[in-house]
Amino acid sequence: MNNQIKHREIQFDAMHPDPNQAQSAMLLLADVTGIENSTVQTPTSLLVSYDVSLITLDDILTELTDEGLHIYNSLLFKLKQALYSYTEQTQRANIADNQKTSSRKMHVKQYQRRPHGCRDQRPHHWRDYL
Repeated sequence: MNNQIKHREIQFDAMHPDPNQAQSAMLLLADVTGIENSTVQTPTSLLVSYDVSLITLDDILTELTDEGLHIYNSLLFKLKQALYSYTEQTQRANIADNQKTSSRKMHVKQYQRRPHGCRDQRPHHWRDYL
């Protein structure tokens, strides 16, 4: 199972003039990079699958609210959103750190293989005394 693919449910406010906000949101997200799948569950509920390395839930919700859709903002939803936001940002930071670490290791190996004047020719046990 790919740990970078997230599945989230987005609830919309039922008091919006568009009674099928989930359908409208699905159409808006169809061409967005990183969205794997979006499925309408009810007229006010959308299930979204996305790659967290490319897009986050915060990005998706911002895009939908910028297009005029109203997200259901109950206290429970806000708590879940804050938790998802924190975990996704942490996961993205870890992904970036892993890429930097592997790149750094590659450069260290190349540096060690290259002949240069920075090598200490003394035996290892003598290096501590000078």
